[in-house]
Amino acid sequence: MAQSQEKPDVEQGGLERKMETRHLTMISLGGVIGTGLFLSSGYTIHQAGPLGAIIAYAIGSLLVYFIMLSLGELSVAMPYAGSFHLYAKRFIGPGTAFTIAVLYWLNWAVALASEFTAAGLLMQRWFPHSPAWIWSAAFIVVVFLLNILSVRLYGESEFWFASIKVFAIIAFIVIGLLAMFGAIPIAGYSHAPMFENFYNDGWLPNGVLPIFSTLLTVVFAFSGTEVVGVAAGETKDPSKAIPKAVHTTVLRLAIFFIGSIAVMAALIPWRKSGVDTSPFVLVFQSIGMPFAGDIMNFVVLTAVLSAANSGLYVCSRMVWSLAQEGMIPRKLAKTNFHGVPVFAVMFSMAGSLLALLSSVVAASTVYLALVAVSGLATLVVWASVSVCHLRFRHQWLAQGHTVGELKYRAPGYPFVPIAAIVMCVGALVLVICDPSQRSTLLYMIPFVALCYTGYYASAAWRAKRHGVQDDAQNALQSVPQDVSQPHREDGQED
Repeated sequence: MAQSQEKPDVEQGGLERKMETRHLTMISLGGVIGTGLFLSSGYTIHQAGPLGAIIAYAIGSLLVYFIMLSLGELSVAMPYAGSFHLYAKRFIGPGTAFTIAVLYWLNWAVALASEFTAAGLLMQRWFPHSPAWIWSAAFIVVVFLLNILSVRLYGESEFWFASIKVFAIIAFIVIGLLAMFGAIPIAGYSHAPMFENFYNDGWLPNGVLPIFSTLLTVVFAFSGTEVVGVAAGETKDPSKAIPKAVHTTVLRLAIFFIGSIAVMAALIPWRKSGVDTSPFVLVFQSIGMPFAGDIMNFVVLTAVLSAANSGLYVCSRMVWSLAQEGMIPRKLAKTNFHGVPVFAVMFSMAGSLLALLSSVVAASTVYLALVAVSGLATLVVWASVSVCHLRFRHQWLAQGHTVGELKYRAPGYPFVPIAAIVMCVGALVLVICDPSQRSTLLYMIPFVALCYTGYYASAAWRAKRHGVQDDAQNALQSVPQDVSQPHREDGQED
C-alpha cells in the first residue's frame, strides 16, 4: 500500500502547509545557533583544550546526524505537526507520548523565558539607564505577533534571523582563518599563529576526561535541530523538503560549529577562554575590528530573538498536537483563518511568562526545578525518536512493505538508531557521574513519574466520564494497521 498522501496546503486540524525548504533549513539552524555557540563555547575550550573541544563537538555532530536521519525517515512517512509525541504514541505508548510532549514543551517554555530576560539585558548595553523589563516586554510582543499572525510570517522572520547568525559565523571563520595564516595581523602574535595553540601545552592539556565531562554541554548546544520534525506538518511537499533540510542542516552545523571552535582555539590560548567574554568578541577585538562588542551584541540579540521565535512556535505546536489527540482540552487545537493555533500560542506564551515570573519570585525553588527538568528533555526526545525509528521500520516490513517503497530511508539502518540510543544513554550516565549535574535527576525522575501518573489518572477519569474504554487501549486501536496510512484521531470533546 502506498504511503499517505496529504493535501498539498492543508494539514489535518486546520494547520496550513506554507513553509518551504529554505524556511525549514533556516528554522533548524536558527534553533541551534544561539548563545551556546556565541557565549558558552569558550568554556568547552577552556575545559577540554583546543583539540578536546573539537573532538567533543565532532561527537555531538555525529549524534545529531544520527537523530536527524531517523527523524527524516519518520517525518517523510508521517509528516505530522508536533511529530515526536505522535510517533511515541504509535510506537511506544500513550503515557510515554504524553510525557515526551510535556517535557519538550517545558524545555522550550523555560528557554523562552530565559531568552526574554537575556534580550532585555542585552539592550542595556546601548540603553544603560532603561530598565531591562521594558525591553523584555517589547520583545515578548514582537515574538507573539510573529507567531500569531501566520505561519508564513514566522517562517520568513526566522529565515532572516537565522541568516544574520549564519553570516556572522561565516565572517568569523573567514576572518579567523586569514588571521591564523598571517594575512591579518592579530594582537599578541608577531607571526602567524597557525595551530600552535593546539600543541603548545600538549594535544590534550587537561587529559581525556574533560572531553566527556563537556560532552553533555555540547549535546545540549545542538538541541533545536529536531524542530524540523515539529514543522513537518506545515511544510510544502515534505517528501522533498525534509530530506534536503536534514542533510543540509547537519552539514552546515558541523561546518559552523567545528569550524568556529577550531578558529577560536587557534587564536585564543585555551587558558584565556571562558564564559566571561564571548570568544567571538575576543577574536574580533584582537584583530582591531571597530565596534566588535556592539556588532556581536547585535548578533547575540538576533540569536536570542530567533531562539524565542522558534521556542514559541514549537511550544504552540506541541499544545496543538496534544489537544488534537484529546490529551488536553480540544479547544486549544482551534486555528484561525490563517491556520495558526491561536489558543495554543496564547497558552504557550502564558506558560513561558509564568516561568519568567518564577525566575523572579522563586528562583531557588520553582525555577531551579523547571530548569533542571527541561535540561534533560532533549536527550529524552532524541532517544524516543530513535526507538520509534526502529519500531516503525519493523512494522513497515512486517506489513509486507519493502524498504524501497519508503520515499526517504535513513542510511545505515539499524546501526544509526541503535548508536543514537547508546549515545543518549551515555550522556545520561555522564549526568550521574558529574556532581554538578547529578541534582537534575532529583527533579527529573519525580517529574516524569508525575506525568505518567497524571496521564493515566486523567485517562481513567475520561473513560468513566464519557463511558469509553481506557485511553491507552483507545490509543492502540487508533493506530492504523498499516503504518503508511494517515493518522487520524476521533474522540470526545473535553
